[in-house]
Amino acid sequence: MDTLEQVDTKRTLKQNKAIHLYCSKVAQALSDSGLDMKKVLGQTVDIPWETASTKKWLWKPIQDAQLLKKSTTELNTNEVTKIYETLNRFLGEKFGVHVPFPSLEEQMYEANSIKRKK
Repeated sequence: MDTLEQVDTKRTLKQNKAIHLYCSKVAQALSDSGLDMKKVLGQTVDIPWETASTKKWLWKPIQDAQLLKKSTTELNTNEVTKIYETLNRFLGEKFGVHVPFPSLEEQMYEANSIKRKK
């Protein structure tokens, strides 16, 4: 019996843009819910969420713990989904925050919105 071997390809540039957009949306959702970094991470100073802090303090620690990979450039396409699912489950269970991973259409809309602002 022949078996199909699944090939994990490196994460795409579109996935990388989606990670960035997702972190931006998570930052906004947490801030809108009144969940600053102190409430989520147990810090002592009220610090609002930004895209970069979301990626540094939420996405990357999960990525490192779950996959032992420091950079998103090391991820394959399936691993992006695994990290998203872990982070989304954590935020949903602990804080009631759910942010869908950005679709290709959302990424294109976001890119066009940024171009129009310039």
